[in-house]
Amino acid sequence: MSPSSKPLSEQIRSIDDHLSRRPLDLDPAGYFVIYLDREQNLICAKYYSTVINERGLATDPETGAVIPAKGSVNRSPERVYVGRTAKELCVQLFEKEQERVVSQLSHAAYLGREFQKAEAALISGEEYIQD
Repeated sequence: MSPSSKPLSEQIRSIDDHLSRRPLDLDPAGYFVIYLDREQNLICAKYYSTVINERGLATDPETGAVIPAKGSVNRSPERVYVGRTAKELCVQLFEKEQERVVSQLSHAAYLGREFQKAEAALISGEEYIQD
């Protein structure tokens, strides 16, 4: 089956899956854990600052411990952003926040995509899993 004969949703999913496997540079400003609060109908984003070490790994600024890419981390977020829509969160982070919590355009674009995905899941009732 040629790519163009696949349903559009399958073509899009295939492109996204492929792009999700590309190597990325970590944002030295920090990272976000995004989740839904379904009781309040909110998209939430916990912000954690980091230090990128000489090997390019994100570390806890207080302890120097490497932050694993998967699994749980016992840290408290520095801030929690909440909004009802992807746009509301983006305005908070990129237009109203006084301190820069995102320092790379690629990270800003990623967050915008994730907030849109979270908003769609909030509306549809589907599960949201951060990429």
